[in-house]
Amino acid sequence: MNKSIFLVIGVGILLTAGLYSLPNVVVRNEDRKLTNEKTTDPETAVRDTAVLRTDRSDLHTASLAPEQQKELNRLSRRFESAEEKQKPVIGNELIQAYRKVSRYDSAARIAEQLVTLAPTEANILRTGDLYYEAYGFAVDNQKLANLGKKTREFYQKALDSNPNLLAAKANMAMTYVTTETPMQGIMLLRDVLKEDPTNELALFNMGLLSMRSGQYNRAVERFQAILVSHPDNTKAQFYLAISLGEMGRKEEARKLLAKVKEREKDPTIQAAVKELEKNF
Repeated sequence: MNKSIFLVIGVGILLTAGLYSLPNVVVRNEDRKLTNEKTTDPETAVRDTAVLRTDRSDLHTASLAPEQQKELNRLSRRFESAEEKQKPVIGNELIQAYRKVSRYDSAARIAEQLVTLAPTEANILRTGDLYYEAYGFAVDNQKLANLGKKTREFYQKALDSNPNLLAAKANMAMTYVTTETPMQGIMLLRDVLKEDPTNELALFNMGLLSMRSGQYNRAVERFQAILVSHPDNTKAQFYLAISLGEMGRKEEARKLLAKVKEREKDPTIQAAVKELEKNF
């Protein structure tokens, strides 16, 4: 597969909240030692995300339009000066405003402040979700580490009160892959699948990790398992097609890509499909 494909599908986040980005990690094997390693070659860098972006380098650093900054300043002032009972409503507005301009880490920090006012399971879980979203768009390694830590902190709080939050556990698992103990993430995903063998998110994430380690046969098994119970999951079809193509099963890959092309509305995935069709 050529480099342009990896640049198209190489970075991003998951709509299903799975793997965000693993730019400095090479996953060797689900059952063997996993190691952290720097890589600059796009063909050996991140290959596997579900919401595709061609470039994310400017998400946190791009200048805002004057009207955008003005609106953020207005909402921030309102939030800071609001009485405690008003903060949740204004805070939610501010969170959405930050997310609208791709300031995901700022959105997560506001959510964290709201947790101090009302430490409910829903608020804690949402804060974990928002930090996970920010983690997915982090480029700087230190920022990636800090946001991963925050994600785990809030997901763990939610899981301490409700161990049945399998999506939180599956999301948290993926943040371990960029740490010195990536195997913890694999173990968490296995725990989820032990409780729910058909869990869509856990299967998806395991499939992505299998792709990342070059174990396309395992990736095929994971994505096929998803499609048994979720036959319309175009993200699973997309990555299944890539995995099949990498195994040399190009006719099957082409048929799947045709289905994705017909059903998927995401323009970035459509662009990726066109590139992949040239190779398959």
